[in-house]
Amino acid sequence: MLSNLVKIKETFEKELAAVKDGAALESLRIKYLGRKSGMMNDVMQKIREVPPEQKSQYGSEANKLKGYITSKIDEAEQGLGGAQKKSADFFDVTLPGIPPVRGGYHPLELTRRMIEGIFQRLGYTIVEGPEAETDWHNFEALNFPKHHPARDMQDTFFLENDLVLRTHTSPVQIRTMEKTKPPVRIICPGRTFRCDWDITHTPNFYQVEGLMVDAGVSFADLKGTIDHFCRELFSPDTVTRFRPSYFPFVEPGAEVDIRCVKCGGKGCRVCKQTGWLEIMGAGMVHVNVLENVGYDSEIYTGFAFGMGIDRIAMLKFGIDDTRLHYENNLRYLEQFRGVC
Repeated sequence: MLSNLVKIKETFEKELAAVKDGAALESLRIKYLGRKSGMMNDVMQKIREVPPEQKSQYGSEANKLKGYITSKIDEAEQGLGGAQKKSADFFDVTLPGIPPVRGGYHPLELTRRMIEGIFQRLGYTIVEGPEAETDWHNFEALNFPKHHPARDMQDTFFLENDLVLRTHTSPVQIRTMEKTKPPVRIICPGRTFRCDWDITHTPNFYQVEGLMVDAGVSFADLKGTIDHFCRELFSPDTVTRFRPSYFPFVEPGAEVDIRCVKCGGKGCRVCKQTGWLEIMGAGMVHVNVLENVGYDSEIYTGFAFGMGIDRIAMLKFGIDDTRLHYENNLRYLEQFRGVC
């Protein structure tokens, strides 16, 4: 049996010397080292036929022969340049590296940062508050009495213990005024909730509301502030208009429109042929709201405004379906990479 190993080695060396290319070398490897039909596999199987006193020596010599054949085939492969050729086929060290993909801000985050930046430059402070609010802060303090019909407009998610998911960020204004004396100049960004779902509404959306209270604040201050904001956010040519409207917490109240950013006021599908786009609600803080937080309405006046970040983002970036903000579609989100 040991002499058979010597013959296998001699035969292998002769066949290896005749190898001229990689294909022949691969055939030789399979012939001797193949898992199922390889010659060395048969050699290892025959150990059962070796007399007990020779098994140890036979096994040792068989393993040495297998290692010898493996090393010789590897050397031959290197000599033929097979491994180097494979490496050269797949890698070129002179090529520049592939830069990692950089992330970017979500369009809602971009819009929020833009809005905050404008008002911070005007001296406003950013204030945040809880998303689960009391009925007092979300409704009553804002002049929504019990059973007031305006409550039906809010499509509220009601929780236990007289709590609701806030329908706007106005409760943050109430909380701020309850613990702060005038003057007050704040904006309140945050997540809000209402039972709604279509191309312009979602159950979860984001708002920024603003408040300014001091002695002598007038509607003219409100108009000047909003006009400046719109010109900063959209373009210096942006035209704004105020239309009378009703909100329980302001009097007088107004809807704020801008000239359509798509058609420039000529009329298109986006503005429904009107030439104008609604962007926010605003007005002078209602006397009842001031008194609910302990402010003297004979001395202090103020204005408030509120806008949906989702809607502002749609107008700013030309998005036609607000639900895209929440679908986590990378092809959509990648369009905003690098936008500052």
